[in-house]
Amino acid sequence: MQINRLFEIVMILLKKERVTAKELAQHFGVSTRTIYRDIDTLSLSNIPIYTNKGSRGGIRILPQFTMDKSLFSEEEQSHMIAALHGLKATKYAEVDMVITKLAALFKNTDSYNWIEVDFSHWGSNRENKNKFNSLKDAILNRRIVGFDYVNSYGVKAGRAVEPIKLVFKGQGWYLQGFCKDKQDIRVFRISRINNLVVKEQTFEHTYSMDLPIEAPVSNKEHMVTLKLKFEPEVTYRVYDDFGYENITHYKDGGIEASITFPKGEWVYGYILSFGKYVQVIEPKEIREKIKETLRLALKVYE
Repeated sequence: MQINRLFEIVMILLKKERVTAKELAQHFGVSTRTIYRDIDTLSLSNIPIYTNKGSRGGIRILPQFTMDKSLFSEEEQSHMIAALHGLKATKYAEVDMVITKLAALFKNTDSYNWIEVDFSHWGSNRENKNKFNSLKDAILNRRIVGFDYVNSYGVKAGRAVEPIKLVFKGQGWYLQGFCKDKQDIRVFRISRINNLVVKEQTFEHTYSMDLPIEAPVSNKEHMVTLKLKFEPEVTYRVYDDFGYENITHYKDGGIEASITFPKGEWVYGYILSFGKYVQVIEPKEIREKIKETLRLALKVYE
């Protein structure tokens, strides 16, 4: 497309002192007449390109030219640099170089350090911080990964997975992949992945990037829908963990929220993490289980 060729011409001219129309024509596989038309188009767009004849002639761009007054608005520049800073979180080695090059072309470069993305949780050790880098490499290089995993029932087991993509969903990061042990597409919460190893073994199958992120069909009968009432003191956590559409406010300042989770011991721990500021409304069996858990916990301190 012409717009792509025009952009690349500008980048070539910024990199080189001069270039001939013949060299550009050979590079893009077009005629020199097409290149001269492109130069006219760029000049009409207020990009300071000029040509000289003779043995030292060629196409040049003014040394003082920067892209901030030509192809991108300030808002577009900010979006571009912010997006690249986001990619730094996945440890793309080439991103720093790209940011440096673009920042040199754009003005007000100091204003682009306002964002930093770190996928690891607070207090993470080096192994946890490297998980995303390792998983990214495995996905791009189509390598099988092995790791220990604790499922929603608290069962720990080794897994071998063909990784497909990383997903952020419901306040948490997940790996979606084909589990060779279960012979099915599964979703693994990254915080529960331990002893991650990227294997030399590769896989050939190509998976769709549009696969839905949901609980496996075999696990849907093990889901539970909770209806919880929270006191105002934990409002901040309710909005962290639940979507606005799942929240109802009471006149006394309390909040009711509902959400569907996989069943497992972890659900009780999650509810109890709210302490005295939560009450299970439904289902009844979960309410009774929480009461029993509290009675047993109290005995420990008697």
